[in-house]
Amino acid sequence: MSSSAGPLSENPVSLITVLLVSSSFELRRSLRDRLPPQRWCVREAEGGADALEKLSQAEIDVLLLDVGLPDLRPGEFRDLVRMQFPELQILTLNVQTGYARSENPASSGLLTELTELLRLRGGIADLPGPGLPSFPGMRPSAAIRQEWHGMVGSSAAMQRVYHAARLVARRDTSVLISGESGTGKDLVARAIHFTSPREKQPFVIINCAAIPETLLEAELFGYTKGSFTGAVQSRIGRIHAAHGGTLFLDEIGEMPLPLQSKLLRFLEQGEVQRIGDTDTLKVDVRVVAATNADLKKMASQNLFREDLYYRLAVFPIRLPPLRERMEDLDALTDSFLVRFAPGMGLDPEARVRLHAHSWPGNVRELRNALERASLYAEGAGTIRAEDVVL
Repeated sequence: MSSSAGPLSENPVSLITVLLVSSSFELRRSLRDRLPPQRWCVREAEGGADALEKLSQAEIDVLLLDVGLPDLRPGEFRDLVRMQFPELQILTLNVQTGYARSENPASSGLLTELTELLRLRGGIADLPGPGLPSFPGMRPSAAIRQEWHGMVGSSAAMQRVYHAARLVARRDTSVLISGESGTGKDLVARAIHFTSPREKQPFVIINCAAIPETLLEAELFGYTKGSFTGAVQSRIGRIHAAHGGTLFLDEIGEMPLPLQSKLLRFLEQGEVQRIGDTDTLKVDVRVVAATNADLKKMASQNLFREDLYYRLAVFPIRLPPLRERMEDLDALTDSFLVRFAPGMGLDPEARVRLHAHSWPGNVRELRNALERASLYAEGAGTIRAEDVVL
């Protein structure tokens, strides 16, 4: 069980145990290097659950907490820690802002000592976060950004998306993700699944716009042998295949009206009936749907079932277009450059050109533009403005 470190701070030769909690290996390594082993015994945890386990196994004096946890919100994690280890001293690091903050009502001398030590050895703002490695032509501020399950951006709009996704991930509530094409709705759906209790179960995707209407029902619900021409053997559908996990219905607005009623029945009863079968199968599936259409407007025009809309939109999440979060453009740009052109810089004029564009195709358009630019600039070492073809 963790113990209070107040008395230890009065004795400069006492060995103080610090638990570093961060998903970033680089951040943990940098913090460990800054704490002299003669004074500090350093343990590490990659996330909130890992930290709680280590806190219960050994006596920890100080918790040094990164604000970006992969599994728990910092506030939620701190509440759990305070409840189980009320005497533990907590120091929160925010690498993005460069500040360290004590979570204790009255900061002890020990926390002051630790904070000053980190500042003296290079500055808290210089600590590496979960961001990208630096490369020529990269703006310093762009190297520090928030990334969560493949989504990049620290803007207020994206923070709202992250918060909403984390909240709903814990439940089996149906989710409707809306947003323009290219905004990354599939990434939000994946993040919800892989941060949910169903994360080890199947994540099944079906694109309602990519499958012909005549085959979509069979894909969703399955069929029995001989139920139609070409059904040479029985097959379960995608809904049944997602049993225990999550079914992601992409472009749900493209689903034909007759099939919408069958989907609604499944959502209400938790049962599927294969084509050609008289029996129903009970399934346990969490449904996440996505659309770039205004389903509420479609429902008012009788183009989408209103009851299905309300059944899917129990928890709606709107993903903003890129033009509404242009402060994330540099971070997105740098993440794509690392993927398509590692080690290649970006000329300042090229970056200005990117900022001047309205990005109607959103993040997907940006990704394609940078992949194309990396090909034009291959061998040059730097992407120039003329390489950015929009």
